[in-house]
Amino acid sequence: MSPFKAAQLSPKTRDALTAAQLYYLQDLTMDAIAHELHTSRSSVSRLLGHARETGLVEIQVRSPLDMPRQLEGDIRATFGVTAHVVPVPDQTSDVERLDRVALSAARILGGFVDSNMSLGVAWGSTMSALSRHLLAKPTHNATIVQLNGAANPRTTGILYASEILQRFGSAYGANVQQFPVPAVFDDPATKAALWRERSISRVVEMQKTLDAIVFGLGSPFAGVPSHVYIGGYLDDNDFAQLRATGVVGDIATVFYREDGSSDGIPLNDRSSGPSLDVLRGIARRVCVVSGESKLQTLRGALAAGLVTDLIVDSGTARQILAG
Repeated sequence: MSPFKAAQLSPKTRDALTAAQLYYLQDLTMDAIAHELHTSRSSVSRLLGHARETGLVEIQVRSPLDMPRQLEGDIRATFGVTAHVVPVPDQTSDVERLDRVALSAARILGGFVDSNMSLGVAWGSTMSALSRHLLAKPTHNATIVQLNGAANPRTTGILYASEILQRFGSAYGANVQQFPVPAVFDDPATKAALWRERSISRVVEMQKTLDAIVFGLGSPFAGVPSHVYIGGYLDDNDFAQLRATGVVGDIATVFYREDGSSDGIPLNDRSSGPSLDVLRGIARRVCVVSGESKLQTLRGALAAGLVTDLIVDSGTARQILAG
């Protein structure tokens, strides 16, 4: 039940683990647990809450009548990806919908992260929301790697990106490898020259050998605006190019069309993110997306073969299956 070694547990965590084992595995009542632990019923309730909040206990609800499970099966059959559908009422606002999906994604992601692995993280509105809900899972020799640069003509982007990355590093006890370059270069030749520098090429090579990546989908149509489209990363000429080439979204500032193609998009020659071919070569690719305004963007990512695990709200899941 616990990812922690006994010697590392605080007294509160040890008591929470004991209470959780008695409650969830032995079906004792809270009153019986309180008697056994020589404490009050309210204290037992707080211990069980602590066990859930710190990841000692993970609760799953499964029902044969559960519509999300049916949607997950249909998505696997249609697109060949493993789906985790988050039930969200249709009337929910885009902001709350994102937060509910991010909360579920943070708990699911913990099951994918382990010692001696490297996880690539793309910054953005979705990853920022997800990072705030991460549960602690101590690992050994794990590394968090920034997938694309965050600087633009207005800011270095260091504070924004590093805050997201540090939350991942803190949650998993992992080393953090930042990528201090522009998100989008002014000149492809500048990018090519910088990629030859050992300090930068080292990170680029790390990106090619990642065990897993987690990312949101940047979209110019999103209800909750994607950071790359409102944060000063693109100018008017860039937006005109995106429209002219039929772009519907991006992963780590690498742009693609609804049919999954990315050839002939000039902005990709200047992007700091790994190419789509590099991304496809990573074994586990966890996409977190919410809101029907990202349907075109999600269709493109699925068509491009960029997703192995999809965490999505129920409304968007229904729409992606509707075609």
